Amino acid sequence: MLAIDLPRARRLALRVVLGQAGVTVIAALCALALSGERAGFSALLGGGIATVATLAMAGLVFGGGAGSAARALGMFYIGEAVKLLLVVVLFVVVLSVVKVAPLAMFAAFAATFLVYWIALLSALPIGGARRSV
Repeated sequence: MLAIDLPRARRLALRVVLGQAGVTVIAALCALALSGERAGFSALLGGGIATVATLAMAGLVFGGGAGSAARALGMFYIGEAVKLLLVVVLFVVVLSVVKVAPLAMFAAFAATFLVYWIALLSALPIGGARRSV
């Protein structure tokens, strides 16, 4: 069993948000180069939705002081619910207000999930030792 190192977890959450922002910019530049301004802006919106939602979750989960394990678990559930709700609301608003290139927007949104997997793999213990994050 591993104990959670709160400063390390906060750094990991920040790295995920920054990684998502970086992937968003890269996806937007690729979409811009391949398909034009609308696709580039759409990719920026799609990745931005994921990045903002992750930032909101990280702020909720890690914004308060250290508490009990039950409180931390509860904050993760609340943070995940807020993140999901924020993603749905932002997609509804963007799809209602902006004429987007759906493929570029959803592709950039999906690409931000790669950041989660990379962060998870980098944080997992390997052979009994933890990787530094």
